Amino acid sequence: MELITLMNPILALLVLLFVVPKMYNALIILVWQPFVLTRRFKKQGISGPKYRFLYGNIDEINKIKRESHVSVLDPNSNDIFPRIFPHYQQWMTLYGETFLYWNGTEPMLCISDLELVKQILSNKSGFFVKSKIRPELFKLVGMKGLVFVEGVDWVRHRRILNPAFSIDRLKIMTKVMVECTLRILEDSYNEGIEVFRTQEELKKCCVSCLTNVYIPGTRYLPTPSNIRIWKLDRKMKNSVKKVVDSRLASKQDYGDDLLGIMLKSCESERKERKLSIEEIIDECKTFFFGGYETNSNLLTWTTMLLSLHQDWQEKLRDEIFQECGKDKTPDSDTFSKLKLMNMVFLESLRLYGPVSYFSRDATKDLTLGHLKIPKGTTIVFPLMKMHSDKAVWGSDADKFNPLRFENGVSRAAKHPNALLAFSMGPRVCIGQNFAMIEAKVVLTMILQRFRLSLSSEYKHAPVDHLTLTPQYGLPVMLQPL
Repeated sequence: MELITLMNPILALLVLLFVVPKMYNALIILVWQPFVLTRRFKKQGISGPKYRFLYGNIDEINKIKRESHVSVLDPNSNDIFPRIFPHYQQWMTLYGETFLYWNGTEPMLCISDLELVKQILSNKSGFFVKSKIRPELFKLVGMKGLVFVEGVDWVRHRRILNPAFSIDRLKIMTKVMVECTLRILEDSYNEGIEVFRTQEELKKCCVSCLTNVYIPGTRYLPTPSNIRIWKLDRKMKNSVKKVVDSRLASKQDYGDDLLGIMLKSCESERKERKLSIEEIIDECKTFFFGGYETNSNLLTWTTMLLSLHQDWQEKLRDEIFQECGKDKTPDSDTFSKLKLMNMVFLESLRLYGPVSYFSRDATKDLTLGHLKIPKGTTIVFPLMKMHSDKAVWGSDADKFNPLRFENGVSRAAKHPNALLAFSMGPRVCIGQNFAMIEAKVVLTMILQRFRLSLSSEYKHAPVDHLTLTPQYGLPVMLQPL
């Protein structure tokens, strides 16, 4: 009895020593930090919606978005920013184009000044890193893929992958792209289709998670949503591993494409030239998502624009017939000559870019232009707003006008880096040339065969579900030529 009596105060003290620091840290994160950061930004003339305990502005964002997603736009309207980011539109009206808001307890600074954005994206010091993302999203694109690795790991991955996207390799890959497009047009599929389908299901799960506040540790709970994500993650890993194992079974030569280059790196004796099988699987997930999801959306919105602007559809078809012919299978030399098509894709990326925003985290207190940014602040660049800014793009910024790119990207607007669809700086998209060639292959072969027009059932309702997609799909009518 005396021993139990003696132990009770000791246990109480141990519990107290454990609980008090945790409670103190929670108060710092939930109360003190938002209060201090709000004051620091207010002194610089930056304000925003009021922070709400734990949830920040998440409930407000969800409410505004729900109301916005009920609306349907005029198909001829390209002014889509207020529908996709209605909360940004509202806050910019109230607080100016630079404002502070809260994603749960995370401070988010929205900046659309092109010079400041250029400084951040071009920075090589490591002071601005890719923003932290929800753990669920790592299941979708891979934690160890090029998109999210940092520092020496990023340098190693980029060095190994760069050769796969050289111009010479892309010319060789063009033939494969043409063959794949032919198989799709003939209603057959390749071995990656299972990965695409699984990834699409996983994306829907991730999108639904993003509307809730993130509480550390909840990803381990066996909730219906988590169980579904775990199941899809296993299925996708198995599908990717099947593709990798199939290539490994060839033993002698893994090929000269992206997967072959990654597998050859496994045999390198130099650590800085080597990828593990786990890293290769994550890179495959990254490129499956980046290559399929973003390019399919680019082709979707380009199809919509050409269906609305029949004059431009005919101009592209005439260009294709002139450079390639009506029946000839296009090759790598053909696509470099399709100047009008290139302009159309650039204008499509400006108006309906698959990626609606970029973000970076400040790793230390620093000064950016006239702004003093505290460590841990997430800086958000609303590309959709920046790509439709009339002060930068002119009075016709909300109009479809591919000719603005007639003299190149750097001279299309008042700022040479105004188009940021592929980002810029050291982390510019490694696959941008691949993406443009692939898009040209598909559109060329479609326009050789069909005339495109929008179905009367189409509802113009772009929505941001990780990438920019049509909320109700894009029903298109194909008239064989």
